[in-house]
Amino acid sequence: MRDLHDRLNDLGHASVSDAAEVFGDETVALVEAFQRAKGLPITGAVDEVTWTRLVEAGWRLGQRLLFLTRPYLRGDDVAELQVRLAQLGFNPGRIDGIFGPLLDDALSEFQRNCGLEVNGTLTRRTLLELTRVAPSTATPHLVTDARDTAGFLDDSTGPIVLCGTSPLRQLLEEALGDQRRVVALPDAASVEVAAFANDHHAAVVLSFEQVDPQEDFRLNYWASYRSHSRRGEMLASAMASALSKSRIASRVEIAGMALPLLRETRMTTLHVEHGPRDLEELRAITEALTSVLVEVFHR
Repeated sequence: MRDLHDRLNDLGHASVSDAAEVFGDETVALVEAFQRAKGLPITGAVDEVTWTRLVEAGWRLGQRLLFLTRPYLRGDDVAELQVRLAQLGFNPGRIDGIFGPLLDDALSEFQRNCGLEVNGTLTRRTLLELTRVAPSTATPHLVTDARDTAGFLDDSTGPIVLCGTSPLRQLLEEALGDQRRVVALPDAASVEVAAFANDHHAAVVLSFEQVDPQEDFRLNYWASYRSHSRRGEMLASAMASALSKSRIASRVEIAGMALPLLRETRMTTLHVEHGPRDLEELRAITEALTSVLVEVFHR
């Protein structure tokens, strides 16, 4: 508990007046604030995902060597490195705080351009050079955002991957079967779905969850670390528009989130949440979502 309090305080949250061994109301409020800032479900509980993000948030650029390894290094320092390289025109992949192959390539290319030893490792000398050539503009643009908007970050050669136990997932699988290759992973964990989607260059990943009770229809796309998936936002907006026009859903919400599945997948991914619906409503929702997907992939 003391470690939790210390980490929250180190991240700039107000000091916790709860006793070191007490998870009181103020601690809950600070955890909720952290979850809100990181795009996680706001529960006030320190689950595995929240604790992992707390640990990752404690890293500052320059505190450790950063390089490609297995498992991949993760943290806010990795995200900061991605941002700095993207501001300079090097493509580290999506800003997700994960040191993967694209970041290794981008860092190596930066070192090559600066006449440094090309080893793909953020050494102190590389960090000094990265700081020296930092953009001077007040609002530097990210090359990753431009590539995402243009669609260069999507590899749409693979299947549509559907996951989740919601009945909407099964109906959409049936509806899309004649339009494009669909792979359903109903019972797979997020890490398994992401691994499959990445390995098979999935065109898009759609995750469905029925939440009881919930009146709203929610479409979540990736957003975190001062960046977000513009392609995901566009797809979510198109689906929300189709649902609104059909007057199926009473209220449709679109939000950028940093859920594990949204973070781990490299392609456009949406996590869809909805409340209980009867079969007629689910079929109507399926028709609306199918029309959007067919239009997107037939452009």
